[in-house]
Amino acid sequence: MTEWKLGVIGGSGLYEIEALENRCWVSMATPWGPPSDDLLMGEMDGVGVVFLPRHGRGHRLPPGDINARANISALKQAGCTDILSISAVGSLREDLAPGALAVVGQYVDRTARRPGTFFGPGLTAHVSMAEPTCPRLSGLAVEAARDLSMAVAEDVTYLAMEGPQFSTRAESRIYRGLGCDVIGMTAMPEARLAREAELPYANVCLVTDYDAWRESEAPVEVAAVLDVMRRNAETARRLLVDVIRRLPRSRAASPIDTCLDHAVVTDPVAWDPEAVARLMAVSPRRFGHQGRKSPV
Repeated sequence: MTEWKLGVIGGSGLYEIEALENRCWVSMATPWGPPSDDLLMGEMDGVGVVFLPRHGRGHRLPPGDINARANISALKQAGCTDILSISAVGSLREDLAPGALAVVGQYVDRTARRPGTFFGPGLTAHVSMAEPTCPRLSGLAVEAARDLSMAVAEDVTYLAMEGPQFSTRAESRIYRGLGCDVIGMTAMPEARLAREAELPYANVCLVTDYDAWRESEAPVEVAAVLDVMRRNAETARRLLVDVIRRLPRSRAASPIDTCLDHAVVTDPVAWDPEAVARLMAVSPRRFGHQGRKSPV
């Protein structure tokens, strides 16, 4: 058993919560460069919480320029045990109207230009992404939403697109045909990297629009999306507070905490020292001296 320390990635206004105590902004350096912003650390109901504005304060960074490796590394280096990601999405389902919440169970990754792994030449690993989100944290988010009388869909499939442009109507129809439920630009490679850092990850999405598949609907415009996001901000804060209050007193171990034990395939005698030095930031447990096990 251990204590929770929850990393929260989301919009720059998400952290404006009165219940957050002992708050302070902390600059964090990582082997992968600077994260999107400083980290806001504090406590809520006795739980350590670390906020990271995904796009930087003032929304400075477009989706393709977010340094997801640095963001995940910074949260791990800050001692986070789990990550709750809160993001805005378009809906690919008639019954998921703007204003609804969706908790992700699966991803279809259509991004192409973003570094998506901490590993590379000199140290290779293959983590399982069959179940890419944490059922424990996702379940708490669903329970919190329902108790707050929020419309919520669970176990949805998120299509991650490159952006920063919105979809064409033809693309949107194709994504619906693939069986996807929501579409966004930020969850990948974030979710993949969280798994490589052995951080259980849950993704709560706030629906802002119907994307472009509805012929009767006006095309997605950023002004309308931002308007819904502003109205959804309080919903996100209420949900986050309730999720934190639901966390068990002690944190039982998750299988994700040790997922690298059977993922690293490079023999320890061949590990590149520079790669090891970088990876110590995201898994000191696995890449410290005691973690150097032979590959399975």
